[in-house]
Amino acid sequence: MTTTVKPVQLCLWAMRWMLPLAWSTFVQAGPPSVPDTLLQRIAACTACHGMHGEGSAGSGFFPRLAGKPAGYLALQLQNFQRGLRKYAPMEYTVRQLSPAYMREIAVYFSAQQVPYQRVPAPDLAPSLLSRGEQLVTEGDPARKVPPCQACHGQQLAGTEPSVPGLLGLPYDYISSQLGSWRTRTRASAAPDCMAEIADRLAPADITAVSAWLASHAVSPDMHAQPAASITPPLRCGVLVGQEGGA
Repeated sequence: MTTTVKPVQLCLWAMRWMLPLAWSTFVQAGPPSVPDTLLQRIAACTACHGMHGEGSAGSGFFPRLAGKPAGYLALQLQNFQRGLRKYAPMEYTVRQLSPAYMREIAVYFSAQQVPYQRVPAPDLAPSLLSRGEQLVTEGDPARKVPPCQACHGQQLAGTEPSVPGLLGLPYDYISSQLGSWRTRTRASAAPDCMAEIADRLAPADITAVSAWLASHAVSPDMHAQPAASITPPLRCGVLVGQEGGA
């Protein structure tokens, strides 16, 4: 009488004999070695933000890191680690990192020089875009809202050491971050100027500012300005031992 071996049985038999052999080989050889290089260390970052921190063209929520002040990038990593800024994947990624490790990552992305990608912006009424330009360049004294240029620079390229540029970012990202300031899922050390400013903006103002910034042309040689080039209205979001704002 011929016994037919079913494929499932054959698979189980193979696993019974091969798994102990595979485990024995792993134990003898040891775990695979991971190269201790900077590119390996930033692999978790580049998976979403691009190899050079250029941002993700397919998503409006993974911003550009390249060229931003190293102090700003390091500060944001610390804010994720300390629970001041909320986003589960980032909080998990930085949980065990040392300050020196985070600084190394920040310096790498700050030094990257890659072309800016054109980011899509919603098609809004001219009056709303005009309102966005007013808030960016002049602010709204009646609401006690300073212009974005007061801290982020006349070219909106950011200022050293810790204020980021605002151009070249997607509309979705800018508007979501302003919303995060309002809901306190994004915060910085006191005085938290951005939280105060975001609270004073109407929802339509957030749309207007985000759309105007996202639609504004970016200079190919845009770089953060020296700290001495501006006089911020407040000393915002400073951590112990650091200067600058969020």
